[in-house]
Amino acid sequence: MIVLLSIIAALIPTGLYILIIYWFDRYEKEPAWLLTAAFLWGAVPAILVAILFNLVGSLPFYVVGGEAVGNAAGTVIIAPLVEETVKGLAVLAVVVLRRHEIDSLLDGIIYGAVVGMGFALVENVFYFVDIYAEGGLEAWSGLVFLRAVVFGLNHALFTAMTGLGLAIARFSPRPGVKIAAPLTGYAVAVLLHAFHNLAATSPGFLCFLLPLTDWGGVWLLLAIVVWTLFQEKRWIHDYLREEVAWGTITIAQYERAQSGRARTMHRWQTLLNHGPRAYWQLRHFYHLCSDLAYKKHHFALLDEPRSDELTHALRQELTALSRHANW
Repeated sequence: MIVLLSIIAALIPTGLYILIIYWFDRYEKEPAWLLTAAFLWGAVPAILVAILFNLVGSLPFYVVGGEAVGNAAGTVIIAPLVEETVKGLAVLAVVVLRRHEIDSLLDGIIYGAVVGMGFALVENVFYFVDIYAEGGLEAWSGLVFLRAVVFGLNHALFTAMTGLGLAIARFSPRPGVKIAAPLTGYAVAVLLHAFHNLAATSPGFLCFLLPLTDWGGVWLLLAIVVWTLFQEKRWIHDYLREEVAWGTITIAQYERAQSGRARTMHRWQTLLNHGPRAYWQLRHFYHLCSDLAYKKHHFALLDEPRSDELTHALRQELTALSRHANW
């Protein structure tokens, strides 16, 4: 029974946090299958690999310094290094294997956050079941509140920093930045994770800094997300403007494409007036609008031949949809 309750207690806030993260991707939603794959990597392989390497990495400290040193080193040094490495590998795989899905800094943040939420979900279940066996329902309730609610975004925050670093490298034409940005993002993820673990296990004043440091990181990341959304909106405004003159899209479509709210209202009106098929067609149309703007920006920034090829293909598809649309 407690296992089921622990799964529910971990699953509900995780689901809410993922919905919020997904909502922030206003102009071009990431593929559901790729987000699911990232989440599952965090939830299953990353957890299993982390458990193994946490044990192996902590063993020398137990042998040399005893239980106290082993526990401290495992919590503050080994766990942050191992966990942020295995989680970060999933984001790295997306950037390397599906690099054209990374259209802005926001995408790197989202993939990192989703991997982190998968990891947090399963880790929380383990902790909840464990604490119930030690302290009963009262201890269980307190830990659920702390891990799933107060610090429920921590793993998302940590790995999002790695994702941000990888996304910065993706869009920088400078070789130095391509090396430094991922390393810096990963280092920030490890340091934030290590400080959280240190403060959470310290009986002194450090534990009182946790809300400030953890939520400070979340608010900083949120500010970056808002800034990237303004960037994306500007790209849509700038790069789709000439598409109106070329007949790819109409002026009305161009104006609605720049506003997440206008897109949403138009989609719901289309659903009510023309049905589900037209709704999904329109949703795809606006996705293509954003994708075209992003690929044109990529080509202007990096002069990538692949981005130019995708630009022509997207323009043709948008033109066909725009001319035959019934909305």
